[in-house]
Amino acid sequence: MGFTGIRRALVLLASVVAAFLAVVAHAAYFPVGFNENYASSTNAEHTQVLDGGEVVNLVLDQSSAAAFGSKGLYLFGAIGINIKLVPGNSAGTVTAYYLSSGGDHHDELDFEFLGNVSGQPYTLQTNVFAQGVGGREQRISLWFDPTAEFHSYAVRWTREIIIFFVDDTPIRVFRNNEILGVPFLNAQPMGIYASLWDGSSWATQGGKYPINWAAAPFVASFQGFGVDGCEVVGDNIATCAAGPVYAWWNAQRYQYLTAQQIDALKYVQSTYLYYDYCADRVRYPIEPFECVKNWYGS
Repeated sequence: MGFTGIRRALVLLASVVAAFLAVVAHAAYFPVGFNENYASSTNAEHTQVLDGGEVVNLVLDQSSAAAFGSKGLYLFGAIGINIKLVPGNSAGTVTAYYLSSGGDHHDELDFEFLGNVSGQPYTLQTNVFAQGVGGREQRISLWFDPTAEFHSYAVRWTREIIIFFVDDTPIRVFRNNEILGVPFLNAQPMGIYASLWDGSSWATQGGKYPINWAAAPFVASFQGFGVDGCEVVGDNIATCAAGPVYAWWNAQRYQYLTAQQIDALKYVQSTYLYYDYCADRVRYPIEPFECVKNWYGS
């Protein structure tokens, strides 16, 4: 094979590899052990790393909240975790899983699970902060018992769209509406964090039901500590922001929802959504700009 033939073969191989990566690297993240990407933020009594890092329990009692965080920062990708929430009367507790850049003008993506009185559905509150501006809460009632077994909670974060997923079902979209003057999360790398803490003043029916400390300790369990994104190391933030051409999150197919995902999202929002900042005219007499655009991201 001559030089021209070798070059053609290499080009073909590169295109095949890129196509393969685009297929296998989808909205799902790749679970890994805790110790590979994460570290405890509280002591071993309250952040319990079990089975060699396969499972982590966060334990809340009157002496301390509990937390852990990622060792690295990321810009774009699929990031998620499996959680089994606090069982029984979890009123007043908040189990949080979120991405945040930190600082006064921080970006942040939140999953906050608001504890409930026994027998009531768990509430999942999501929120988006862009350059320090939040106030974009949505609340849904989960359609399953999230304390009985592990369920997956993840985000797909690309240059044009952020999608929140529960067990691969899209529950929320935040689109890139910079054209409307709405900041988007595309310049600040974020760490990944989880915590379990006392939200008695607001979490359960506006603070009507605080924590019953007689039922402590409260335990939430985590596994599948997945990341499939661009890790910012040193001064490569510009590389992550621009994105390598082969990165799956730059592919056009990941900048929008499929027809099936749109149907699933519409069903969740019509059936389980009970608070949406976009519809709150007390807080927002004028509908926020990002709410006016096509919300489902097609």
